[in-house]
Amino acid sequence: MDTKALTLLVEILDAGNLSEAARRLKMTRANVSYHLGQLERAVGMQLVRRTTRRVEPTEIGLKLYRHGCSIRDELAAAHESVETLGKTPQGRVRLSVPSGYGQFVMAPWLLEFKRNYPGIVLDVLFENSVEDLLREEVDIAVRITSEPPGHLVARELGRVRYVVCASPAYAARRGLPQRPEALCGAPVISAAVIGRPLRLSAYQGSQRQQVTLDPTIASRNYPFLRDAALAGLGVAVVPDYVVYEDVAQGRLLTALNDWRLSIFGRSMYLLYMPSRHHPRAISMLIEFIVDKAHAAHEGRPGLLPPR
Repeated sequence: MDTKALTLLVEILDAGNLSEAARRLKMTRANVSYHLGQLERAVGMQLVRRTTRRVEPTEIGLKLYRHGCSIRDELAAAHESVETLGKTPQGRVRLSVPSGYGQFVMAPWLLEFKRNYPGIVLDVLFENSVEDLLREEVDIAVRITSEPPGHLVARELGRVRYVVCASPAYAARRGLPQRPEALCGAPVISAAVIGRPLRLSAYQGSQRQQVTLDPTIASRNYPFLRDAALAGLGVAVVPDYVVYEDVAQGRLLTALNDWRLSIFGRSMYLLYMPSRHHPRAISMLIEFIVDKAHAAHEGRPGLLPPR
């Protein structure tokens, strides 16, 4: 057994199927299947289970996969040490960020990082769901959640605070909700997940209420939700950073300020795959984002400070 064989196994399991592994390795599917078969014959045991869609490791396959990851990471670290000696940081980072937090909060950070390290290529996706970092070929993801996935490294960036707000014109016309349950009869503007009910949890002291919302405007694009609220089309239920400047300038009025609200999760996390070695560009961006977030949020109950 050699390092190339272990690397092949790692690529197959990371890709999830032989066809995708072949694409990444620039080989034919038949060639990948042949080399996998050779490795299994050399070991004398089945290493992966094939289904119509995916390949999954057997117990021995998972052990060899972990060894292969370690070897690959050590080789990558050694190669990078030689390649970057005396050079400015280079590399490519694929980053997935939420549409709202990414645009309203993180965009200036990412632009500053790029100015500081022009040799690093940033591939930034503004989206709200990555089911699998490996399958999506994402190096770093930032997500709102209460319980980050156990198989990923999760570093908390700050606690999320949701606000209920509407334009002064809407408030004059229909009034603002005084209790969480009043949102049931209001034209709500909020993010939603297709096929799932949108449940808002509201806390005040020992009280807890759960309200099912039926948005009149639903989107995972938070700039669009902000525009809808400013246009007076309803009551927005969004994270504070989406409407922070508008509330501060009086363009939007808030309600239910004594309630702590939650929809999709309580905290913002930076997520990445566990590894003994990350390329220098990825490690630098991880630490840069964490430092920026902690300096900006300072443990406050919202992701932006009060004015």
